[in-house]
Amino acid sequence: MAKKEAVTDLWVHGLLQKAGVNLEPQGSTIFEINEALKSASKSGSGKVGFPEYVGVIKDFLLVIENKPEISKHSKITESGVISNESKDVKNYAVNGALFYGKHLAKNTSYKKVIAFGISGDQKKHRISPIYIDETEYYRELPDVESFISFTDKNIEEYYVREILKEETDTQKELSEILKDAAALHEDLRNYGNLKDIDKPLIVSGILLALREAESRNFSIEELTGDDVSTDGQKIYGAIQSNLTRSKVAPEVKKDKILSQFSIFKDSVRLNEVNKTLGKTPLKHFAEFLNDRIYKSIKYSSTSEDYLGRFYGEFMSYSGGDGQTLGIVLTPKHITDLFCDLVDIKFDDVVLDPCAGTAGFLVAAMHHMLAKTESEVEKKKIRQERLHGIEDQEYMFTIATTNMILRGDGKSNLINGDFLKENPSKIQLKQASVGMMNPPYSQGSKSNPSLYEISFTEHLLDSMTAGGRVIVIIPQSSVTGKTNEEQAIKSNILKKHTLEGVITLNKDTFYGVGTMPCIAIFTAGERHPVDRLCKFIDFRSDGYKVSPHIGLIETEQAKDRKQHLLDVWFNRIEADSRFCVNTTVEPDDEWLHSFYYFNDDVPTDDEFERTIGDYLSFEFSMIMQNRGYLFDLPESKKEKE
Repeated sequence: MAKKEAVTDLWVHGLLQKAGVNLEPQGSTIFEINEALKSASKSGSGKVGFPEYVGVIKDFLLVIENKPEISKHSKITESGVISNESKDVKNYAVNGALFYGKHLAKNTSYKKVIAFGISGDQKKHRISPIYIDETEYYRELPDVESFISFTDKNIEEYYVREILKEETDTQKELSEILKDAAALHEDLRNYGNLKDIDKPLIVSGILLALREAESRNFSIEELTGDDVSTDGQKIYGAIQSNLTRSKVAPEVKKDKILSQFSIFKDSVRLNEVNKTLGKTPLKHFAEFLNDRIYKSIKYSSTSEDYLGRFYGEFMSYSGGDGQTLGIVLTPKHITDLFCDLVDIKFDDVVLDPCAGTAGFLVAAMHHMLAKTESEVEKKKIRQERLHGIEDQEYMFTIATTNMILRGDGKSNLINGDFLKENPSKIQLKQASVGMMNPPYSQGSKSNPSLYEISFTEHLLDSMTAGGRVIVIIPQSSVTGKTNEEQAIKSNILKKHTLEGVITLNKDTFYGVGTMPCIAIFTAGERHPVDRLCKFIDFRSDGYKVSPHIGLIETEQAKDRKQHLLDVWFNRIEADSRFCVNTTVEPDDEWLHSFYYFNDDVPTDDEFERTIGDYLSFEFSMIMQNRGYLFDLPESKKEKE
């Protein structure tokens, strides 16, 4: 038993080190904590007692008690509370952690205590946090997989969100963005009488004009509703100047973008003074965007795709053409996860051949810039290492605007049909990372080239050898529901390597009804028959649907993402419920659910309960004269 306890202690120590949480084993160098522990015996004798680890993060006191067996995780009374009986405090992790937490809350000046009951080992375990305040009142919190939420950087956010149950600044920001999008959508409809396709173009065009205002070649005050030099002409001129200033080239590309913004000049309604507003709708929209959105995009360092958020909101209100065209914009937490799963480097060359509003490129640029201090390398990232292709002209315009507002990267965006591009030609870009969210539900037996798995193959063929490719596609794409898709899967394995597939939360694309997964490949290297792939069940990702907002992050999200990355990069082992490592065949369904089987060995308690249930059932049946169910002789009464 002592050896098992030592193994568990070392594993927990490794978790703490990995997260950067510095706790001390078997005591504390902080005087008042150490003094309190001198009377913390779990037997209640008033003698010395030490938890496995204890320490202070900011103004929180953290204490850990662990046991090597999951069967010794916690003991609950018949009334459903954690037992404080001395034998249970000694023998169970959660009960011991709660005991130490209460004792320290009572006998030190620390009034915010988080105690952890931990049981098991690296592969099979439970980590259960409990919050204890100065009154010794405690609240059990959801289990975690790591200590990432309890670092200096994250612990206050955890406290606000998980314990106080209040909105964090990030949640408030998202909520405000969505409120602004809703309000602007209403105004665009009421005052602009705009088509769905034009709404995001108006937003992106005005944002470009506001960027030109920094060069003092445009001002909102200039928008006076003049009949000769209209507000739309002034905004269009500012857009044209800013595209030139941003060095958008070649000219044909700039002209194509400008043609999308001709609505500013052509719409009579947008340029007439509205009696209700007392100004033109264009001036009203410009004031709104300047106050609410432009500063957020310009001055915040984030991977948030603001224009994508607005586009998604506009389409959700109108039903728009987005879903008809298979356009499903990727949420920020997925674009960030892509960068982490491929371990993006500052010198990678990134290609997104279905760029949409450029969400992946925005995220990639954000992550790459954060990984270098060199201004030379940062310039290369912006100008040379971000490439995108987008078929829809208005989406291409939004993507270009997005990249200009983020400080370049727009020069490598192409308006074109990716599937018609020669892979050998695209290879000249020497892309080392491919990211893609292809159009959904466009393929058919008569047009198999539009299947999502077909887009995936085309991207793989377009990469440099050894390139990392990551795509988010419907789960049906990797099951191979048609013969054509099965053939494409087989062809992929002949030329490329499947690294793994991650099953995602069904609400990832909330409101769309798509069951997505992430597939990750290495391009240009034939899949070895003995290659072990990872199939992960990440449906429980820490995101939930909030009414009137959509998908939001809960406090468990950071922890569960960290666990996913630790498993993906082989830093820890995982239970087969979460990850199955296996070889694959083309006609397999490349999903965790296809390969998973329950390999858990029952604990002694579970075995005893099952045997007890069986004996109770057998006795009950015999008493009802149904012993024949167990090949027992018929009773005398039955024979009569």
